[in-house]
Amino acid sequence: MSAPELIRIVSRDSPMALAQVERVRTELAALHPHIVTEVVPVKTTGDKWMGDLALVEGKGAFTKEVDAALLAGEADLAVHCVKDVPADRPLPAGTTFAAFLKRDDIRDALIHPAGLTLDQLPAGTRIGTSSVRRIAQLAASHPQLECVPMRGNANRRLDKLAAGEADALLLAVSGLERIGRTDVITETLSTEVMCPPIGAGVLALQCREGDQDLIDTVSGLGDPDTHREVTAERMLLHVLQGHCNSPIAGFATAEGSGDLSLRACVFAPDGKRVLNAHEWAGPLDPATLGTSVAVALLRQGARELIDSIAH
Repeated sequence: MSAPELIRIVSRDSPMALAQVERVRTELAALHPHIVTEVVPVKTTGDKWMGDLALVEGKGAFTKEVDAALLAGEADLAVHCVKDVPADRPLPAGTTFAAFLKRDDIRDALIHPAGLTLDQLPAGTRIGTSSVRRIAQLAASHPQLECVPMRGNANRRLDKLAAGEADALLLAVSGLERIGRTDVITETLSTEVMCPPIGAGVLALQCREGDQDLIDTVSGLGDPDTHREVTAERMLLHVLQGHCNSPIAGFATAEGSGDLSLRACVFAPDGKRVLNAHEWAGPLDPATLGTSVAVALLRQGARELIDSIAH
């Protein structure tokens, strides 16, 4: 293998995305000290558009410009949050995932200025979030709370909270860790209370398929357990053909024993219908596990529920 001397890394230009790139650069420098890295920041449609993502290609709005820079040869390596990469369609032709970094915290955090927990919030409390996954779960578990649309990076949402546009926020713990703002967390919600999105807490490294030397170089940053978990989760989402307005949640867990489990839920947007499935792999490979859990949800009516949601 001939490792490249320079790797140009493309990413969204938000503070959190750039912090994620710094993690990749640090881990890469530890593994290959001689390699020089450069950052190629791009502003994506998802970062510029503050409305309904369904109107601008859904989750693909956060990856389109990054993918384009990679395919055009303007960069060599892309860093993505797996939760932002659509799984209902293949990766752009000519690209592949070279590694999934070790998974961070998958849980959601509540931020409330007065320090109240989720169960302590009074009726009518306005929760700032535009996540259909969070909205559906709150509607099911805390119907007395009100969700108000709020998009933008984590720092911008914290500013909006301070400005009174909401009474509380729900944000990803991993995101707050990456920007050094865990100080604002009032309560970390268990996965039983708030099931995470597919791919939560995972950074993916994407390369062009033909760049084998680069793929070999960065593959050493990958975590085997995370790879198995993400493979199961993304296969689940692929089989379900969920879109950006589908309240789908789930997470796989690789145990020290080698066992792999996958729990997943599909919600009606109003929270009045919740489909659940939870299986262990046993002898199944991760992709088969993802398929099996998806089929269990489809048998409960997931197809009709997902197709009934406008997008």
